[in-house]
Amino acid sequence: MDITPPQLRAARALVDWSREELALQSKTTARTITRIEAGETVPRLSTLKAIRSALEAAGVEFIPENGGGAGVRLKRYL
Repeated sequence: MDITPPQLRAARALVDWSREELALQSKTTARTITRIEAGETVPRLSTLKAIRSALEAAGVEFIPENGGGAGVRLKRYL
């Protein structure tokens, strides 16, 4: 369930969300988002789940470490 700080920053950029918007959508705080993105804290599993769920609902797909590094992309809508 790990989301790396670079993945989180990239995911927000893909959906053009501020930290405040992600905080609102995931029911957490902008300060928490800032600290996670800076690698200053190890977030609770419930916080990571909420963040991931909010971003996935917005169309972000998290790509696991697969030899080329973890990443994110937008879902393809047909």
